[in-house]
Amino acid sequence: MGRKRSTKAEIVKVAWKLFNEKGYEETTIDEIIAGSNTSKGSFYHYFNSKDELLSSLSELFDVKYEEEMANLDPEMNSYDKLLYLCYCVHDMIQDEVPVGLLASLYASQVVTKGSKHLLDQNRYYYRMINILVEEGQRRGQIRNDMTYFEIARLYTLCERAIIYDYCISNGDYDLGDYTRQTMPLLFGCVKA
Repeated sequence: MGRKRSTKAEIVKVAWKLFNEKGYEETTIDEIIAGSNTSKGSFYHYFNSKDELLSSLSELFDVKYEEEMANLDPEMNSYDKLLYLCYCVHDMIQDEVPVGLLASLYASQVVTKGSKHLLDQNRYYYRMINILVEEGQRRGQIRNDMTYFEIARLYTLCERAIIYDYCISNGDYDLGDYTRQTMPLLFGCVKA
């Protein structure tokens, strides 16, 4: 199971790197396969087409969250961990994800009748947030007068609001800097 997940994650990571460097339309499936050191069969095992990779952006985010979580000091304040992780992913988005593709991903989630993968509570992202909020409440670093679920939902709402604004502004500002200014204002109400 671990190998399958890492193969899919590598395909996604390489695809999005190429989308950023060359553009979505100019990137070929063969280039993605070569860059991810996989086979055509493996690619088509996970994705029916290049278009299907558009919905994989949430997996790219989850990989980044997982990498950053592994490097965090366990003693760090839980509220600060949440902000730090948000900053890391928003920096990655600024550097590696073209704003047009990001906007397309968000638009697809609004109009889709099927799976809304950004809202999938089984994603690493949601599990991580729930763990950190519960940890913060236990440590007295995050308010206890709201459920962990309410606080986790507020966190995701704040993150999505910033990204949505970035998309409708066509990426006209530095997402990382704006997130560092705005996220503490939006999410600071949960700090104990």
